[in-house]
Amino acid sequence: MRTHKKTKFVVLKTVFEILHSPKGCMWDKEQTHRSLLPYLKEEVEELIETIKASDYRHMQEELGDLLLQVMFHSQIAARNNKFTIEDVIDGLIRKLKRRHPHVFGDVKVRSSKDIIRNWHRIKAKELRRQG
Repeated sequence: MRTHKKTKFVVLKTVFEILHSPKGCMWDKEQTHRSLLPYLKEEVEELIETIKASDYRHMQEELGDLLLQVMFHSQIAARNNKFTIEDVIDGLIRKLKRRHPHVFGDVKVRSSKDIIRNWHRIKAKELRRQG
């Protein structure tokens, strides 16, 4: 019999589902996207400070705190039938592939400048489509 080991991401997602379940954390379930904004801002500022200080031990912790915010906002959105964390990840994967045609397509580049120029061109094209 083959057993499947849960990835840490699956465990994290399960923790958030439990926290937001009927028997979960009252405070967590009361939060909204807006109520979490001060925490999101604080976590980004703390991460910036660890990066500036090259403090890798604390950087790891602050990246975890930022991931907590991404998970929290995704859980709230899922509860409101807007999107899930899987949707967030899927969108990011598609964006990375679109914006790196020199890796995932047949675009030829000679330098990082070419890559940045392509990135901005692709981003502008995406924005025009959205607008």
